[in-house]
Amino acid sequence: MQEILSVKDLRKYFIKKGFTGTDKETVRVADGVSFSIKDAETFVLAGESGSGKTTIARIILGALEQDAGTITFLGQEITSQADSLKKIRLGCQMVHQDPYASINPRMTILDIVKESLEIHNIGNKEERNHIALHALSQVKLEPVEDIASKYPHMLSGGQRQRVAIARAIVTNPKLVIADEPVSMLDVSVRIGILELIKELQEKHGISFLYITHDLSTAGYIGHRIAILYRGKIVETGPINEVLSTPHHPYTQALLDSIAEPDPNNLHSDRKIRINESSGVETYQGCRFMAKCPYAIEKCKQEPELEKISDARQVACFVRIN
Repeated sequence: MQEILSVKDLRKYFIKKGFTGTDKETVRVADGVSFSIKDAETFVLAGESGSGKTTIARIILGALEQDAGTITFLGQEITSQADSLKKIRLGCQMVHQDPYASINPRMTILDIVKESLEIHNIGNKEERNHIALHALSQVKLEPVEDIASKYPHMLSGGQRQRVAIARAIVTNPKLVIADEPVSMLDVSVRIGILELIKELQEKHGISFLYITHDLSTAGYIGHRIAILYRGKIVETGPINEVLSTPHHPYTQALLDSIAEPDPNNLHSDRKIRINESSGVETYQGCRFMAKCPYAIEKCKQEPELEKISDARQVACFVRIN
């Protein structure tokens, strides 16, 4: 399979100041992150809020500049040069988490979807309208002409997210970054959006970078997964293998937090295998050590991602399961 995106040793640090302005802390939002995405593949980047997932997405799209590392899209390294950024912004689109805030409330649905066509000077006015209407039909917003004339406030949350997806695919991209695309939607409409993503991938061969904290939706839609904790990938591999036999304690903790759809377990206690933080978390040694119930003395050293099979890597000295 062709490699669509390659991220190597990506680093992004922020300086966090205290109330006085003198106390400073370096926050390592991305600290040596590497992964690749193949043609027509859904690669999942999973982790809790604040782990660095969205920052990595913004760096890929050129909204932020990395401190170190390389990003290669369709064989060309992406830099801060205008031509380089234009290539990735045409061939790589994004679907944001919030369908209420990510689209302009003052524009009609048709204008929202065809906006990127205008930015990239694709077609004339008539052609843009035709392409935008076709994109709306592909995301199953019908009757298309009626939807196209509406404003965002006239649509439901699920419909708005379908508009965001239509806007993302209208330029025929090779890669779509979906940042928590169903987390703000009603449970009843989430499956429809996930099915739509899978259908568009099968029909058009689009690759997806699916960003989430929810491993249940990740398992439904993904092919491979990387678990991110405080700017570091701690485990990666085929999604079914990682979710069925996690080797890193943090992966296990994420799995423990998934609600079980079984009414018999409604009042049962659930134990998440994670210790309360002691408040002494640092970037020395394993970053999960302060919360890990399996930590040993060696964890004071920083574990590197180690290959444990042809397709799996884990950064852990203990390796559960």
